[in-house]
Formats: sequence, C-alpha cells, structure tokens
Amino acid sequence: MNPLVTVSIPIFKCEKFIKNCLLSIKDQKYTNIEVILINDQTPDNSAVISEQFIKENQLSNWSLINLKENSGLSVVRNEGILRAQGKYIFFVDSDDELYPDSIESLVKKAEETNAEIIMGEVQGIKIPSQEMVDVFPIYTKKDILDGNREIFSELVNGGFAVSSWNKLILVDFLKKHNLYFTKGLYAQDSLHTFEMGLYVQKLVFLRKKTYKYYLHQESVIHNRKKIHFDNWITIAQKINSYFLREKDLFRKKLILEYLINFKAITLEMNWKAQQNEQLWKASYHAYNELSGLSFLNYLSRDYSPKLKKQDLFYRLPLSLGYRFFRWRFDR
Repeated sequence: MNPLVTVSIPIFKCEKFIKNCLLSIKDQKYTNIEVILINDQTPDNSAVISEQFIKENQLSNWSLINLKENSGLSVVRNEGILRAQGKYIFFVDSDDELYPDSIESLVKKAEETNAEIIMGEVQGIKIPSQEMVDVFPIYTKKDILDGNREIFSELVNGGFAVSSWNKLILVDFLKKHNLYFTKGLYAQDSLHTFEMGLYVQKLVFLRKKTYKYYLHQESVIHNRKKIHFDNWITIAQKINSYFLREKDLFRKKLILEYLINFKAITLEMNWKAQQNEQLWKASYHAYNELSGLSFLNYLSRDYSPKLKKQDLFYRLPLSLGYRFFRWRFDR
C-alpha cells in the first residue's frame, strides 16, 4: 500500500504564484497525499485563492489552516509537522512547483531504501525570461549515505543543499528527535538541516529533477535585510552552543568547521545584499564572540589551510577585518 504523504505549504504574500503551485500538487501522479495550507495571516488574496481552489476542485484531503496571528515561517513549518498524518512530509514553498511524478519518485526511493530523508534535484527558473539555470546542486558522489558520520561530514563539506523544501522526510524521525524549526527565524532552513544532520542515519539522493525553484525579484534571496542578518547571528550562536556541549571529538570538529564556514558565507551574503558597513560590522562583531580555531588547531593538520584562512580572516580586530574584507571582496 502506498504510504500517505503530507505536503505542507505556507500561505503568505504569494497571490501571483499560489495557483500554479497548487495545480502542480493536484496534478501529482501519486494520489495518496494530504495537503496542509497554512495561512500566516497573509494581507493579500493568497488565502482566498487557495480556499477557492480547494472548493472548485473538491479536494477532500486538502485543508486551509488560518493562524491567529502572523507568526513567521518557522511556526508555519512546525504547524505542518504537528498536523501531519502522513508517513512522510514534504515542504513546498508557495511560489514554487513540482513535476507531475515528483512525489511518486521520491516515495518509491524512500520505500526501497528505508531512508529518513530523500532529496531530489532542483531546476532553477528565472522569471520572467523562463531561463533554466542550475541551482542547489548535489555535489555528493554517492546516491546513498549510510551512517551519521558520513552524512554529517557531507553536510559540513557542502555536499548537498540545506533548503527545507524538496526533501521527503520521515515524520516519525522529526518527532522522535524533536526536530522542529526555531520560532522567530526567517532564515531557518540552514539551522534545521544542520540539526537534522546531527541525527539522521540514512540520506538518499534521487538524481532527477523534482522541484521547480522560481527566481524572481520578490524572492527572499533578492530582499535580505537587517532581520535576516540578525537571524544568521542567532543561527551561528545556536551552532556554537552545539559545539560547546558536544563530547564526541569527531563531531565537535565538524561542528566547528560548519560554524566557521557559516560565518564566512553569511558575511559575504550580508555585504552582497546591502553593502552597508554598519550592518556588516554588527554581524562581524557578533561572530567574533563565538568559537573559532585554537592555536593548536592552527598547528594541526586536521584542519585544512583554507579553513584556517577562513577563520583568521574573520577574527581580526573589527576595523582591520572590515578593510581586509573589502580588499578581498573588491579586487
């Protein structure tokens, strides 16, 4: 018997895109699906369009949940997990779409392998040109990662994307390890994937396109502001807390590597988004308060020269660090 799959979709300021998203779910070849649409008190017509879509298509296993107040994407995602009746949950952003056989292909692979997480490939599509671009590639060479050490190592080394969408996830795995999204975070995907990476024992890749990711000017990736930079600081602090309490030396090393890379990547994205010296320096200062390589780590061969440089570049005194960053960025 085909297991039930819960598809969870946030509803917030997506009236231009939501109908196409819902059509792509309705047209799935895999039919044992429940769809949970969660209205985060959207100020536009997204919820109205969604409700009409459900009624017009007589979709009995679809529901629209209206939150009492605007609570953010983390709360919306958690609502999907808490309400899920399916064996698996699949997050879809409201401005994206699936291919007709996406759920079918992912479930087949999940049932064959007994994996906790299955990931497909992503097709990027630019709007309005409709140009196809490669986004969020899977660099990991193996199709099946078995064992937490292997999976966590690949995560830290950037082997796969940290997005929450386009992952078919075993619901019992999330609930068993209390893997809910942190309330109040907008950029929650990287932290949640990191936290799943601490526990997952089998992760499988499906080497085919399962998700259409639309790149448009309303995407968060084009509209990062101070609140997103503050979120990154919070995420870095949480990763740092995992590092400080980790007892296993192998995992502790990997967490520190992840933290150092996270600081470097987000400081660069911070500058690309705003090119605001004050905002950049605020993040740099906050990151300097967190853990980094020790003197002995710099002498050790356990850490790559690239990581040592990365750590050193972002632990200089603030004014020097800013000037050095600008020199490296602008050249």
